[in-house]
Amino acid sequence: MADPFEVRMRFSSQLQHLNASTASSQKAAQYAIKYKDMDEDLHSCILEQLEKSNMNTRANIMYFIEHLMDMASKERHNEYVRMLQRDIIRVVDAVCPEDGSGAANVKVIRRVLQGLQNKHILIDTTVIELEACLKERDTSVTDLVVSSPVNGDATNPTATADEDSGARNGANGASARPDKRQIEQRIEEDRERHKRMRESMWAVPPNVLEEADNMFDDTSDFDAEDHIRGEEELDEVYTENEEVKCGHFQTPRTNGASKHRRDSINSNQTMTDQGS
Repeated sequence: MADPFEVRMRFSSQLQHLNASTASSQKAAQYAIKYKDMDEDLHSCILEQLEKSNMNTRANIMYFIEHLMDMASKERHNEYVRMLQRDIIRVVDAVCPEDGSGAANVKVIRRVLQGLQNKHILIDTTVIELEACLKERDTSVTDLVVSSPVNGDATNPTATADEDSGARNGANGASARPDKRQIEQRIEEDRERHKRMRESMWAVPPNVLEEADNMFDDTSDFDAEDHIRGEEELDEVYTENEEVKCGHFQTPRTNGASKHRRDSINSNQTMTDQGS
């Protein structure tokens, strides 16, 4: 039997190093399913990392949760699902706190909540209540940056610097104002996610015959009116062909050249003789 402390440490390390790739989320989800007998401890690791990580890591963990719930449902291990349903408000508060420091993660939460709702992991009432909370926290990043510090002295640069340093080293371990490196990392990760979304839109379904059967079922039955309409369209095609028919191309070729080609050569020869 694996050491619970070692399992917890490795799982926490995987959560800290999550990125925008699907492979990293699936790897961490498979690890959680592998040690599902320690599901309560691993679930507490998820909450712990959400509360102390930076904004980008919180977003990655949120996407990981969707992978974990999907995999847990397929493996019929409903304990992870039950614990998420119990602590979903705590998860949302950690990813997007009320102080506005996680305003950039509002869209992430909405996308994941919609996915969990479509998979019937979260009920509609819960999603509606969480959406109402997110509307209040959906503040722009510009408002967050230009806002003055709480109880701060705008005329004292030393106090402002101290407050900024305190915000960066707060209890949650996350900065209310992300630095340049975090912003660049978030841009790259969002670009990677959007690329995968576009690829999934053009993905061919695994069962093409099933899609063909659905199209066949959606098509109406072939009746007498369809026969009449088909004959009318066929008559129109024949009529158009008769109108645009060219007699030159109906003449059989002689010595590899058609009458149309020979007439063109003779005409050019005549014009040359007249010019000379």
